[in-house]
Amino acid sequence: MSTVLPPAGQGAACWATDPYARALSQGKGPLFLRRQDGWLLPLDIERWCADADAADLSALRRSEGTVIDIGCGPGRLVAALAARGRRALGIDVSEAAIGRTQEVGGSALRRSVFEPLPGEGCWGTALLVDGNIGIGGDPSALLRRVAAVVAPGGLLITEAAPHDVDERVQVRLDDGRGQPGAAPHFPWARVGVSALLRYVRPEGWEPVDQWEADGRPFLALRCARTVRTTSQSADTVNSAAVISSQFPRNLSGDMPLAGS
Repeated sequence: MSTVLPPAGQGAACWATDPYARALSQGKGPLFLRRQDGWLLPLDIERWCADADAADLSALRRSEGTVIDIGCGPGRLVAALAARGRRALGIDVSEAAIGRTQEVGGSALRRSVFEPLPGEGCWGTALLVDGNIGIGGDPSALLRRVAAVVAPGGLLITEAAPHDVDERVQVRLDDGRGQPGAAPHFPWARVGVSALLRYVRPEGWEPVDQWEADGRPFLALRCARTVRTTSQSADTVNSAAVISSQFPRNLSGDMPLAGS
């Protein structure tokens, strides 16, 4: 699938700013996404920095094969998968997030989803949780990009907004310290379940599961890209080797998620 990528740095520098790094280092907020009209979306730093909870595990239990967590933050999902013997890699544009993910036992790379990624086209499952369907401010473009990252027939597990919303906005990180304009604005999106379902099929995804856990709505989507050519098969072998190089050698990608 051909995918036109937005600039890799679009929005990335904003998540590398002091407010986000400080919140992750402290394991708590306050931290918000502030729209240009002043509306605030609280970011749940405490939950992100805690262990994976029951809602998280409901999503991880549905994952298949190797897992790439897009916008992994402080790494609770990657760590939970690794602790259960699953092969998982987190990517994030924040150096602080990558450092914290590695501290809690996860594998992670500082990378934007719109940059080249290891093992493109071979990941069994991609995760977009904690509002990360909003990355880049264009859900359709993000869905197209993720379809090129997972294997043919692979899964995307994504979390929708808990309200019936479909908006694309400019936001900035705000820690409530009264420094308006201190952080640059960047594009973001919020989509509820109904809106997300409208986006997925035109971008090559089929819904296969939908559920709610602890007030958080999730969708599991199957990538409809299934055709492989001989050259693509060779690329798949090479990409699989790249994926394998990202993990400790004693992990098994086929081990089920237990204890959830």
